[in-house]
Amino acid sequence: MEPFVVSARKYRPQTFKDVVGQQAITNTLLNAIENNHLAQALLFCGPRGVGKTTCARILAKKINEDSAQSQDEDFAFNIFELDAASNNSVDDIRNLTDQVRIPPQVGKYKVYIIDEVHMLSQSAFNAFLKTLEEPPKHAIFILATTEKHKIIPTILSRCQIFDFKRITVKDAAEYLKYIAENQEIEAEDDALHIIAQKADGAMRDALSIFDRVVSFSGKKLTRKAVTENLNVLDYDTYFTATDLILEHNIPALLVLFNDALSKGFDGHHFISGLASHFRDLMVCHHQSTIDLLEVGEEAKKLYLEQSKKTSSTLLLQGIEIANDCDLKYKSSKNQRLLVELALMKLASINFDGEKKNSNFLNYIAPASFYKNGGPFTSKRPSDALVTSKELPEIVDEKLDHTIENPVQEVESNIITKESPTELEEQQTTIVKPDLSQEETVSETKISIKAPQNRVSGLSLSSLKLKKEHSLNKKDTIIDESKLPRSVFTEEEMQKHWADFVHQIDKEGQKILASNLNTDIPKLRDATTIWIELPNSTMKKEIEREQYDLIEYLRLKLDNHFIKLKITINEATAKKFAFTPEEKYEKLREKNPAIDILRREFDLDL
Repeated sequence: MEPFVVSARKYRPQTFKDVVGQQAITNTLLNAIENNHLAQALLFCGPRGVGKTTCARILAKKINEDSAQSQDEDFAFNIFELDAASNNSVDDIRNLTDQVRIPPQVGKYKVYIIDEVHMLSQSAFNAFLKTLEEPPKHAIFILATTEKHKIIPTILSRCQIFDFKRITVKDAAEYLKYIAENQEIEAEDDALHIIAQKADGAMRDALSIFDRVVSFSGKKLTRKAVTENLNVLDYDTYFTATDLILEHNIPALLVLFNDALSKGFDGHHFISGLASHFRDLMVCHHQSTIDLLEVGEEAKKLYLEQSKKTSSTLLLQGIEIANDCDLKYKSSKNQRLLVELALMKLASINFDGEKKNSNFLNYIAPASFYKNGGPFTSKRPSDALVTSKELPEIVDEKLDHTIENPVQEVESNIITKESPTELEEQQTTIVKPDLSQEETVSETKISIKAPQNRVSGLSLSSLKLKKEHSLNKKDTIIDESKLPRSVFTEEEMQKHWADFVHQIDKEGQKILASNLNTDIPKLRDATTIWIELPNSTMKKEIEREQYDLIEYLRLKLDNHFIKLKITINEATAKKFAFTPEEKYEKLREKNPAIDILRREFDLDL
């Protein structure tokens, strides 16, 4: 039995043309070799499994190739690989720098590949600086790392940096298809796309997953086998969930969620996948964004078909609800209920993105509408329900029924009876809004009886008294020309202002007195007194009590037309509120020894 070689090693690229998804970097390196512009220190950085070490090995082999030599020569004696994760001390770097001085026996260059270089210690980095800046002509250093931010800037400045990108789902799926054909495995496109998505941009991870799924399903790779083996929810589940949401079928939607939980998936996985499904439906709405859909051709047809049933508003609100549930999931104590509540909200959204309206609410019609030969007796029993949709029809029918005998003027009042529990019909007026002429109609209405000897505020007697009061009321006309308008000076006004402040201070209104003393009042014109305050709080306090002040000044100055003008100037606030730093500066001005005390005891403000 031959030993099994994993696909990640078996199909490791041997040339730059075989590298997947890094065409920009491979073309740059090839042109640098051809034009003799290759730097002596290179830094390959990027996510795991995207080809950093593979490109370093291909580059090390490529720069030593000669047309006279065989292409199969691997130049193993010229390539030195160092794992910085386990060789990260100063001694390891010193041994490396000692080997660099020796020229190669075969080929032109000695290539040193240092993998996971960010794991070197600080002292090892410092020991490596001089050699990296001025290496021998025959030495080339290739550093590889997944965490560029952990490398010190002095190392970065000495290297030519190549940033490797994540491999796209499309490129990974195409390479997996090539490997499947090479191994004579029949694989569905959707299955390969699911593997590529699960790999999250790492080709090595994609090949490892591919080997695992092939071991599970054999020579036929199906979408169902992949989803079962990788423990991912099939997109059929999300298609079904979306159909149930569009149908407002909450019970079936909750059963579907329960089935997903019974298969071992958690609610977080379900709701985040549903949000991604809504996103995929959203990108199908526009021809220019369909390329953002990273699925197989068969799945793309299903997405396009379902996207026609949904509106953008619905999907946006659905994504918002699902994303809100996703954010709250970890902190929730009842996570299942949280997801179920989100699903019920989703199923309560209409096609236009609005929540279900109130047409589903029922209104209880008064029983008296259907008693004693009322207008609706022939249509409904006494305890019937009237929906909001039917109310306009009932009102129109009632108006048509009563418009034949209009009443010009009817007064409404509450009639008191001995029995407080009986219901009695009474006539009131209602005006139909669409009538061209003013016509009043009578409507049957409920009146709940009040207890005996109770007088209503809407009784005829009260209305009569109110009318008599309005007739007897006489308007008082004030002649402004007879009001006092004596001229006064600013000094006189300030004197009486101070007297008023002193008076209220004695009476215990300390806050108001303090606010009035904040600024010296000024005379803006003949009758307007102006005061400037540092904040709106003081302004509100004075405005609340300004009437007593104005009346006092009008009396003392014999001028009925005095007004008060209050403005706010935030710049004056510094007079009344100091920060700790400002207080310290004031104290230091008075006594410089305070600064010596603070420095001596290392005190903070």
